[in-house]
Amino acid sequence: MKMEITQQRENPLQKRIEVYFTIDHAGETTPGRNAVAEEVAKKFKSKRNCVVIDHIESVYGRGMSKGYAKVYESMEAALEYDREHLLKRNGIEAPKAEAPAAEE
Repeated sequence: MKMEITQQRENPLQKRIEVYFTIDHAGETTPGRNAVAEEVAKKFKSKRNCVVIDHIESVYGRGMSKGYAKVYESMEAALEYDREHLLKRNGIEAPKAEAPAAEE
């Protein structure tokens, strides 16, 4: 899998970098969301839980896919600004608060 960043745009208001990419995966299957997120995180020197893959679309008849991802400054920014279903698909969840023990 060879990834190329085709366009990137800073969005300081939502504390993220918006990235458009193409992946060359000739002779292989379309890479999964997690593998692509790891690669994007490596390129931007970020953590995996700060990268949200919005979509990946295969180009018909070629071993190529195009996609869109968002690289947040922190996991808290991702939880604040991104949609819940995308966070769930990418495996990013808010830390669960401890429930206080019921006193009897």
